[in-house]
Amino acid sequence: METPVGGKPQADVRDYLAEERTFLAWIRTGLTLMGFGFVVARFGLFLEEIHIAQGGSGAPPYRFSLWFGTAFIAVGVATNLWSIRRHLRLVGELNRGRLADHRYSQQAVILALFLALVGVAMALYLTLARW
Repeated sequence: METPVGGKPQADVRDYLAEERTFLAWIRTGLTLMGFGFVVARFGLFLEEIHIAQGGSGAPPYRFSLWFGTAFIAVGVATNLWSIRRHLRLVGELNRGRLADHRYSQQAVILALFLALVGVAMALYLTLARW
């Protein structure tokens, strides 16, 4: 942001472009989470097919993969909705010339914490599941 002599700071085109790149990165993150969620949700079906192909009688329930996958899809949707809100807020601040706040990305911290917790839960599920 540039500060004219004796005036309020004005946003530069580079500020808007940087915010747009950040917004597009969050959209990609949300889409990736939704796609990965779909794969995880269908992983249970894959495990059932392997169990049946190995001569197993009846398919054991792999319902946790459905819940993990659904959780990833829900977090992907929430990430996209949150990124819309964040983008509109920051562009509004750029338009008003009030963007002087440089804080950490709360959205990224929450998403990283969620992914770590779900990763631990998935690892436990895969190690404790009966094949």
